[in-house]
Amino acid sequence: MISPEQAGIIIMLVGIYGLMAKREPVKLVLSINVVSLGLVLFFVGLAYSPGKDVPIMPTDPVDPLPATLMLTTLVVDVAITSLALAIIIRMRGEGE
Repeated sequence: MISPEQAGIIIMLVGIYGLMAKREPVKLVLSINVVSLGLVLFFVGLAYSPGKDVPIMPTDPVDPLPATLMLTTLVVDVAITSLALAIIIRMRGEGE
C-alpha cells in the first residue's frame, strides 16, 4: 500500500508537471495549489505516529505542532490563491 509520504511526493510531482506544461495563469495557480497540498500531505504523513493519543488529556500524546503548521499553510494557501485569481481576473478585464 502507498504511504502518505509517497502520495504527497506523487501529488507534488503532478503539480510541478502542471507548472512546466501549462501557460494559462489560472492553470498555473491551480498547479501551485496542487504542489502545496502534496507538501501538506507529505508532512502530515511524516508526523503520523500510530498508537498515540490526541493531545487533549493525553497519556501518550502526539505532537500537535506539525498539524498546526499544516493548517496554517492551508489557510495561507487559500488566501494566496484568492489574491492570485483576483489579479488574474483584473488583468483579463483590463485587456478587453
